[in-house]
Amino acid sequence: MLTLLLYVLIVGLVAAVLFLLASAVFGRAEELGPLPEGATATVLPAEGISGADVRSLRFQQVVRGYKAGEVDWALARLAARIDELQHQLAEAQANTGRWQTPVAPEPK
Repeated sequence: MLTLLLYVLIVGLVAAVLFLLASAVFGRAEELGPLPEGATATVLPAEGISGADVRSLRFQQVVRGYKAGEVDWALARLAARIDELQHQLAEAQANTGRWQTPVAPEPK
């Protein structure tokens, strides 16, 4: 039993040393510089945002952040709702030929 434990510890130590040696020799490859303060890689048009624009959004991955699956789910719901509202607006404009002011829903 002691031999097995010693074997596992030695293998772990050798693996750690090899990992550190390889990291020191090869480094972290090419690192991109950080984005300038206030800049983002995420782009949305200034006007006329569509569901496709929301679906194409991509965000930076960081250690502290949101769960990617939850963000994707929320963006998919928003994109579907935007498409639905744009379709309703187009139908309303086609039926009346002009813009109608939406009626606010009554509070519950």
